Amino acid sequence: MRTEDLIKALDADVRSKALPLGAAWLLATGAAIVIAAAVFWLTIGPRPDIAFAMHTMRFLSKFVFTIALAVSAFALVRALSTPGASTGRAASWMIAAPLLVIMAVILELLVVPVSDWGTRLVGTNMVICLTFIPLIGIGPLAVFLAVLRHGAPTRPVLAGATAGLLAGGLAATFYAAHCFDDSPLFVGTWYTIAIAGLAALGAVGGRRFVRW
Repeated sequence: MRTEDLIKALDADVRSKALPLGAAWLLATGAAIVIAAAVFWLTIGPRPDIAFAMHTMRFLSKFVFTIALAVSAFALVRALSTPGASTGRAASWMIAAPLLVIMAVILELLVVPVSDWGTRLVGTNMVICLTFIPLIGIGPLAVFLAVLRHGAPTRPVLAGATAGLLAGGLAATFYAAHCFDDSPLFVGTWYTIAIAGLAALGAVGGRRFVRW
């Protein structure tokens, strides 16, 4: 069987399933949000001064970064889960979140004295960040990998890694409500490392559980 014929057969199999793939992704995303919210509220919860923090640009910018990542990763993983679907446009939007973070970091470096760069980078919640973003995101990642099995991605490792980025963006959005470190230097470093860990775990999951 030629590759093109195999992709068409996989696509037909996906479309013939009782629950359409698009609906499966919407249900999975809702379930993932509920899971992440439950873990967040049962463990760390929002920071005590969140009402005041919500009026500061640094605090709000964290959500811009994480939501941009989650939205772009959602679009890409949906495309990757459908055999033969075009992924170019969705993949190009994945640069949005990194670009926003880079721009914010540059602005931070321009307005903050050099002597304060190290303090802003290390912050006070580094260990908590590296612990709770993966902890909040592991449940959503499992849900997203299950949906990938419902589909038929032709690049399971990439699809799994993207699912990890989606789970990481979702988890980081919740964690940002707790985090006291609002500096783009901190977010660009430690949030990225924590989310990358989920992406790596997703790639392994894609290879082991999603391949066909």
